[in-house]
Amino acid sequence: GGLAPVTPRNLFTELLGKSPAEVQAKLDAAWQHQFHGDDATQRLYYPVGDDQAYIADIGNQDVRSEGMSYGLMLAVQLDRKAEFDRLWKWVKTHMYHATGPRQGYFAWQCRFDGLQIDPGTASDGEEWFTMALFFAAHRWGNGEGIFNYEAEAQALLQAMRRDQRGDGVTA
Repeated sequence: GGLAPVTPRNLFTELLGKSPAEVQAKLDAAWQHQFHGDDATQRLYYPVGDDQAYIADIGNQDVRSEGMSYGLMLAVQLDRKAEFDRLWKWVKTHMYHATGPRQGYFAWQCRFDGLQIDPGTASDGEEWFTMALFFAAHRWGNGEGIFNYEAEAQALLQAMRRDQRGDGVTA
């Protein structure tokens, strides 16, 4: 046989004495606020067209790889595949470097319309992208193209290993 499934600890219930229903209600309210709340005063998640979305950095009025990777991580952990896929498609469409010295990496800063402000990379964004993609592969399985989450994560790891050997450009 295999390993028995592990039930994760819920520190909100353990340390705060909240019921699982109270914890879930709080998570649902936070998700609603940040991802689907009022455009002007609440949300950070903005859908674009039929299949993309970005997380706005409201302090700088732009989109950053760090915020996008955090949005992906929240979406996968809360089992929100539609939002995950929209965010990931925006990342791959607007932030990804398909060629050049930063090939395989992502621009760390873009405008809301997707234009890259700074093509440089930020290692925290790449690391969180990788983990979110592995989590997505485990939770939902792999799809086709950019939605083959494990293949996307492995490609990003390959780029990072290349640079660790000194074969590429960072930052």
